[in-house]
Amino acid sequence: MLKKLHSLKHLIGNTQLVSLEHDQVNLFTKLEYQNLSGSVKVRPAFYILESAIKRGEIHEQSTVIESSSGNFAIALSTLCKRLGITFIPVIDPNINSIYENVLLSLTDHVEKVIERDETNGFLLTRLQRVQDLLETTPDAFWTNQYGNPDAVAGHYYGLGDEIARSFDELDYVFLGVSSCGTIAGVSKRLKEKFPNIKIVAVDTEGSVIFGDKPRKRFIPGIGSSMVPPNLEEAQIDEIMHISELDAIDGCHQILEKQSLFVGGSSGSVYAAIQNYFQNKTFAKKPNVLFICADNGTPYVNTVYNREWVNMLREQHVIA
Repeated sequence: MLKKLHSLKHLIGNTQLVSLEHDQVNLFTKLEYQNLSGSVKVRPAFYILESAIKRGEIHEQSTVIESSSGNFAIALSTLCKRLGITFIPVIDPNINSIYENVLLSLTDHVEKVIERDETNGFLLTRLQRVQDLLETTPDAFWTNQYGNPDAVAGHYYGLGDEIARSFDELDYVFLGVSSCGTIAGVSKRLKEKFPNIKIVAVDTEGSVIFGDKPRKRFIPGIGSSMVPPNLEEAQIDEIMHISELDAIDGCHQILEKQSLFVGGSSGSVYAAIQNYFQNKTFAKKPNVLFICADNGTPYVNTVYNREWVNMLREQHVIA
């Protein structure tokens, strides 16, 4: 099984690092949508599966199960298809329709919950469905992206190390949070090389990760209805909350100013960077990095759709 998995390794990582135009800072981004399956999530997916196979927790008869809003499920479905094992994704109505159709194409069965949990989100309902499946599915393995140490390690040795080796000086890194594996692994690695670096966590309004009041959210890939255990490993200096409307504006700004067609979480982070440095001046421009976790294609019916955006704006006015 490892041989099959390792045949895909050259398609993961070493994504392009690009310099972007910005008045106040030296701005850089890693184009993580260049990875196999189109997002940063394939990094931890690969590392989790590899580690579990080495430990004997996954074998030819295994069924992998995971709760995901899209990207992690796409990554797992791609890798499990190569391994020849079953993968059951547990999704919810907030998933982009394009992602849902991809999962229906790559897997034999997709579990979709429709009941909201007590936080008005779907994550806790999805996790309960995962537990139900684990109890009724023979040889089941839960990748647990929210609390698996291998998810953190995958980013520490992967994305975090790539960034560390790419810079002699790095002053700020802005990272969106959801399962928190990315910010945990990357922050740990970067703090080792750059002790004075500022790690800025970017969350969406209505996410409970940093204590915000839970509310209904519409853009997947950022925020959470619970505090993921991975967060305990993260070394965070500052926290910013960005509204979904500002995230949409961020997506359109980065497309117009930088010609990058990116997903919702990248728009949130770009908006955070614009807000953070708006009134700051420096004797020497700092080096600032963020990642583009996925591209904009799955969001053409939402973030890049005028009717959907207008609907969201109306809901925010009513709220």
